[in-house]
Amino acid sequence: MAATPPRQPTAARQAEIVGTLLQLAAERSALEITTTDIARAMNVSQGALFRHFPTKEAIRLAVVDWIETSLMQRLDAAREQAATPVEALRGMFRAHVRFFMEYPGAPRFVFGELQHPSETPVKERVCRLMRHYRERLGGVLEQAAGRGLLRPGLDHDAAASLFLGAIQGLVIQSMVTGDPSRLETQAPALFELYLSGLEVRS
Repeated sequence: MAATPPRQPTAARQAEIVGTLLQLAAERSALEITTTDIARAMNVSQGALFRHFPTKEAIRLAVVDWIETSLMQRLDAAREQAATPVEALRGMFRAHVRFFMEYPGAPRFVFGELQHPSETPVKERVCRLMRHYRERLGGVLEQAAGRGLLRPGLDHDAAASLFLGAIQGLVIQSMVTGDPSRLETQAPALFELYLSGLEVRS
């Protein structure tokens, strides 16, 4: 009989639960993952999970919170380290791709929630994450436009959508082919194609 893991402080156990769900999501639809699956992967009882989260929905909301906090920290760091707004966009693109390579369950979780047929608190939270992301992109695009680095009249909302769509396309291809290396190998060229549609043409 397997030994029961020692009891951990709530914050540590919550982080472990979130991490376990994301690990499981890397292999299957996140919508299909049950608390039984999470507990089994952690070698604990379902009751142990519910000592740290009141419901399955609370676990899923915590996953979205973790994804947003972790991803936005990387995006902000890339933006702050860049010498120009265009370099900030390049750094943010690279940071996003690397994040998804490290945590392949994250995009599967996000995509799964966005495809949910009904409105749920978790889906609403994912949509809020996306809004926050677009706000960051919009700020960088405004800075680039203010420096005359982008084509006059460029639709910044469309540019933000294309930025996100390019990354999502890479992720979906890697999921379909089962080859996550596509993210890293194709990302630089794809970003340059994206940028060619934005920059001032000489």
